[in-house]
Amino acid sequence: MSTIVVRPPVFTMVDFDAGVIASIAERLAGELGLAEVDIAVDVDEAVPLTSVRLVSADPISLWVEGGAFEDPKRPRRLGPDAVTSVLGRLLWQARDRRDPDFGAPPLDEKLSLAHRVAWDVYAMGHLDRLGHRAQRPRWQYAFRNRHGFTDVADLAFVRLWDADGLDWVGLTAISDDALAARVVG
Repeated sequence: MSTIVVRPPVFTMVDFDAGVIASIAERLAGELGLAEVDIAVDVDEAVPLTSVRLVSADPISLWVEGGAFEDPKRPRRLGPDAVTSVLGRLLWQARDRRDPDFGAPPLDEKLSLAHRVAWDVYAMGHLDRLGHRAQRPRWQYAFRNRHGFTDVADLAFVRLWDADGLDWVGLTAISDDALAARVVG
């Protein structure tokens, strides 16, 4: 059984519940095969923006700006769907980083934005298949913004969303093929 730590343990600036966040993280860890892995989730409740980061895959350490966990219709309140989406995506990527068969993606700060979005799409497709609300149209739009509004990009998106068992080389090849077909003008 893993240990899930959410910091801060008590929120004072937003109406978040560390226990709810930990419960969602624990459920996702079980679904993603990370049930025996310790996970730390650091939430910067003072920042209403939406940046998120996988700080470490071993042990798993996640950093989240408070806005990423908010209910979009009720600012400063916890949105369980948002928590599931953010934690699910980051935990899937931590799982990939921990798997030697996946390969060795560069550190997050060295990832190109196109590759980052492609990996996000791959992770969100998995969450969708697990039955979580994954907002496919939102991720397709994000993918198009980075890879072009082309038929090739749309096919690449579908390949990533539906894929299972990709490695880093395969994932980036799909992204790079879509980028190569982009119409620049």
